[in-house]
Amino acid sequence: MPRMLDVSDDVRAEIGDEEADRLLAGENAPGSYDCTSCRTPGDSEQERTSTVLFIGDETAVLAFAHATCLPSQVVQVTEEQLQGAVRSIHPDGPPADSAPEQAVLGVTSGLVLINGELHPALVVEPTGPIVRPGSTDIGDDFLPLLIEQGFMPATELNSVPPVLHGWSVLLAMGQLHAVLQPGTGGGSPVAWWQAHQALQVTESWRAAANKHQQVLLFAAPVGSIGRQPREDLLRDALDKAAANGKLVAAAMPLAGT
Repeated sequence: MPRMLDVSDDVRAEIGDEEADRLLAGENAPGSYDCTSCRTPGDSEQERTSTVLFIGDETAVLAFAHATCLPSQVVQVTEEQLQGAVRSIHPDGPPADSAPEQAVLGVTSGLVLINGELHPALVVEPTGPIVRPGSTDIGDDFLPLLIEQGFMPATELNSVPPVLHGWSVLLAMGQLHAVLQPGTGGGSPVAWWQAHQALQVTESWRAAANKHQQVLLFAAPVGSIGRQPREDLLRDALDKAAANGKLVAAAMPLAGT
């Protein structure tokens, strides 16, 4: 049975043509896997699957993701961050049961209805708990860190969140490239999240973004939203996260077109 694998040019360049061809032939690819993005099971014989290569200073780990969650790409991480991931996501081992220590921010785009009007939104959910730099806690500081940056807790989605000044969403040639945050000391904006490969957005999402000239960004800790295949299910998950006190939000100006 042929595998429905996507191997990007970047991944192919790193692993070599021979290894890439073996993967595409199904020799080294798992039939079933746990998606490195949403952590739910996938099947490379039944659905399109992306190869994601995590590269440290000395080690490279090949992981798999639903193509709807992540495009095939190379992700640079530190060697230290890779150590805990080698056993859990190596394709020769058992299916992954824990995310790489370096949590990746998963981003989903969708339209959110507020007061009878559709607004373009991005929903950000990490693949693992986020802790403060240097902290030894095993908790999740994702929302407190964002609130300190100016995001507002969202207990229900009945009004547009306030604008977070200095932040913006970069859209170029109709594709989503990055979420920018203020640089330190008033310097140039830096990427808070950056797509390794520009993400496609729908025509209706782009039209709403151009109309409002801003994008709503919602963020929730790992496990709060999940990958929802339809916008109505995404909205239900957002409402549930908000009711459970696990959602923060901000409006950001649109940069680009």
